[in-house]
Amino acid sequence: MAAADPLAKESASVALPGLARALISAGKLQARAAEEIYQKSRTSRSSFIAELTGSGAVSASDLAHTLSSAFGAPLLDLDAIDPQRLPKDLLDSKLCHSYRIVVLGKRNNRLIVATADPSDQQAVEKIKFASQMGVDWVIAEYDKLSRMIEAAAVSAAETIDNIIGGEFEFDEAPAEASEASDQATAEVEDAPIVRFLHKMLLDAFSMRASDIHFEPYEHNYRVRFRVDGELREIASPPVVIKDKLSSRIKVISKLDISEKRVPQDGRMKLKVGPDRVIDFRVSTLPTLFGEKIVIRILDPSSARLGIDALGYDPEEKQRLLDAIGRPYGMILVTGPTGSGKTVSLYTCLNLLNKPGVNIATAEDPSEINLPGVNQVNVNERAGLTFATALRAFLRQDPDIIMVGEIRDLETADISIKAAQTGHLVLSTLHTNDAPTTLTRMRNMGIAPFNIASSVILITAQRLARRLCVNCKAPAPEIPRQALLDAGFKEAELDGSWKPYKPVGCSACNGGYKGRVGIYQVMPISEEIQKIILRDGSALDIAAQAEREGVRSLRRSGLHKVMQGLTSLEEVVGVTNE
Repeated sequence: MAAADPLAKESASVALPGLARALISAGKLQARAAEEIYQKSRTSRSSFIAELTGSGAVSASDLAHTLSSAFGAPLLDLDAIDPQRLPKDLLDSKLCHSYRIVVLGKRNNRLIVATADPSDQQAVEKIKFASQMGVDWVIAEYDKLSRMIEAAAVSAAETIDNIIGGEFEFDEAPAEASEASDQATAEVEDAPIVRFLHKMLLDAFSMRASDIHFEPYEHNYRVRFRVDGELREIASPPVVIKDKLSSRIKVISKLDISEKRVPQDGRMKLKVGPDRVIDFRVSTLPTLFGEKIVIRILDPSSARLGIDALGYDPEEKQRLLDAIGRPYGMILVTGPTGSGKTVSLYTCLNLLNKPGVNIATAEDPSEINLPGVNQVNVNERAGLTFATALRAFLRQDPDIIMVGEIRDLETADISIKAAQTGHLVLSTLHTNDAPTTLTRMRNMGIAPFNIASSVILITAQRLARRLCVNCKAPAPEIPRQALLDAGFKEAELDGSWKPYKPVGCSACNGGYKGRVGIYQVMPISEEIQKIILRDGSALDIAAQAEREGVRSLRRSGLHKVMQGLTSLEEVVGVTNE
């Protein structure tokens, strides 16, 4: 009878993990060495794979190649992956850290997961239970995998600490004192309410939301975020928290928490990290079942992104830069609420903000804090209107004036006189496009001569959702006639470009991520001045502008479709032809 193999007997006495058995079968590791490493890992309470690669018995690269062949799983070099583009919400981060895995994406109802140990069945079961999806392994080198997991853990910890921990600071002030407010103040310190509000703000940051809506109804309460221009429901907390939550928000916004019968407007600041502060504009509105609160997130960094980040085409950008480089005149930005007018104006102010220039702004209210600019909040109750502020500005030796909005003839008249007397004036109007802005000013009662001699450029703008670069796909199914009906010309449908459509992935919101500006930048040329002086119509101005190479909003949007930045349906939805 043949003698038994001592190594086989020895390895049989210990239940080696599947990874060790796979390496022994592949001839990469002796059974005795595997057992020693396994025993050491148990003593030190570390993983077998950590002890294996740490001991140098098998290199991380050799291990990955061996396991890829043994388990028939693809091999991936994590150095080629951008961690910022990985999905963040498909699997709990604690689970990923515990089992040393990285979620790469999702295909149908299966997660694609990077691991260094595909034999770990416990990890498979945990992932299936947590995600309710199947698992497809991708093999990665253990050292690279560990570095990516640790970097993600540090980043997440810093985010939580900065926003919810010690660096998360509201600039609070006592609300107006009263017996009712004393009672409400005691209520708003309720820890669950504080944590819920902090979580909503954190989620809004991570989703790049522009507004947070807290909406009470008779039997339910909902929280919605406006992301890329669209409202989406995020949470539905118990309706009983509505009063405590509104009181908490009012306290940190310096509002009267005892007053629930009239709308209130306030502001709050949030310190995020050592050198970044986010402003919030808070608006309350009494409704049938409680106070609805809308918080506008005002990130000052948006004004410092630079003009290139706004999405102007080169010729449009040059026209705008030429206009703001002029010593005097009026520049108008038009568009509906939420079209990005304020960011455009502040981007221009940021370019003009130099030590030798005196800049003053009047807004209702001031949304972005820009150091070096003298900003005034209009307060009509106190008698500080746009017109009053403008008169005061002209006695303050200004070089550049920004008016938040021209609402009436008095404000328009003072703004035009300022533009005619050596000042550069920037302002906004609510009109559909650039040509109709001039006729709107005429209808307000401004003389054609004053319009022609003061206005130097008008920019109309819209914001369209930007297609996700990770998942957008060609859309050959769009009929040629539909493209022509949208405004494309026959010569443009030559096959040199292709339209794209949204698909949707874990890194975006329904196929879109972020927004891109659509602009109609119309300088006031001599020919357009002549049309204004003879009281021509908006159609006459639009025709002349087109002859001078100015794209309409629709044409500008179609150009963005040709560049693959947005979809045809998005452009059709935000522009008129």
